[in-house]
Amino acid sequence: MLNIGDPSIQAHEVFMQRCLQLAVLGAGHVAPNPLVGAVLVHQGRIIGEGYHKKYGGPHAEVNCIDAVAEKDRELISRSVMYVSLEPCAHHGKTPPCADLLIRHKVPQVVVGCRDPFPEVNGKGIEKLRAAGIDVIVGVCEEDAKAVNKRFFTYHTAYRPYVTLKWAQTADGFIAGIPGERLMISGALTNRFVHRWRSEEAAILVGTNTALQDDPQLNTRYWTGPDPIRLVVDLDLRLPVSLQLFNGASRTIVINTIKQGEEQGIQYYQVDRKKELVPQIMEALYRLRINSVLVEGGAVLLQSFIDSGYWDEARVITNTALTAGTGLPAPRLLMAESVYTEPIQTDLIQVFTRPAVSL
Repeated sequence: MLNIGDPSIQAHEVFMQRCLQLAVLGAGHVAPNPLVGAVLVHQGRIIGEGYHKKYGGPHAEVNCIDAVAEKDRELISRSVMYVSLEPCAHHGKTPPCADLLIRHKVPQVVVGCRDPFPEVNGKGIEKLRAAGIDVIVGVCEEDAKAVNKRFFTYHTAYRPYVTLKWAQTADGFIAGIPGERLMISGALTNRFVHRWRSEEAAILVGTNTALQDDPQLNTRYWTGPDPIRLVVDLDLRLPVSLQLFNGASRTIVINTIKQGEEQGIQYYQVDRKKELVPQIMEALYRLRINSVLVEGGAVLLQSFIDSGYWDEARVITNTALTAGTGLPAPRLLMAESVYTEPIQTDLIQVFTRPAVSL
């Protein structure tokens, strides 16, 4: 338990915030692993920094210690390691980070929050303490959890973190008359959307959106990785000529007819007689997809809202465009506004579902 009267707490928070700044640099590259940053400090001076850069690659603590200059190597055993998430204690794709810190005789470790993954969840902290290392847990804990909201949701709610996204006109329409594509958001806003895509493990659209818009669902307007493409096509009526099936990135078709993989496309079968959204959540959990951006259409978006399976909604409103008629935008129920930003004629609003515990 932290002693908030301790003057060292402020210093701990400063270095932990640096860990969190580093952690988010791995966004889009480490899933289903968590975002983690680490900082090694000797008498108030940072001598090493690192973050988890790529799934399957070295963890933050390894990169941090490797970054220490040769002239400072002797200081490692007299320094404090700050890490945003509990060091792992198990053999996964890499050796345990707790063992690394013990081997380098780091005397104190300051942790942002515990890791909810069952293979860790307190075991890393216990191992460090058993080796005589002083461990402080809970510095900037809420911020540390927020950075890993996707990871925490996956391991505590047993489903992916769900972000809804749509663009609407000033008078509340998501599309124009049938057969006519309505371009709502501007070019600059589209770059934001593609950045959002790069931060999520997967992106999901419905059958009608795939047919009418023929989307690529990639990050061509941003530098990040493309998400896994998911499409709901219950009756398998989408033509293979669509860009979704061009092989550019992994594509999964949620349907009621078949299971397996054919010609590079993965098919995941669901039961037509059961509610769709919970089945999608179960499918993505089983596929180890810890976050999904739902981009449409309106019926699919509304089904996520009505079922309560959503965590965040990002709504883009073109304040200078009216449609007069068309397809109404989804209706958020009990949403809490957390962020608003104008971009030219577009207004980006971010909402969260209240009372969601990470």
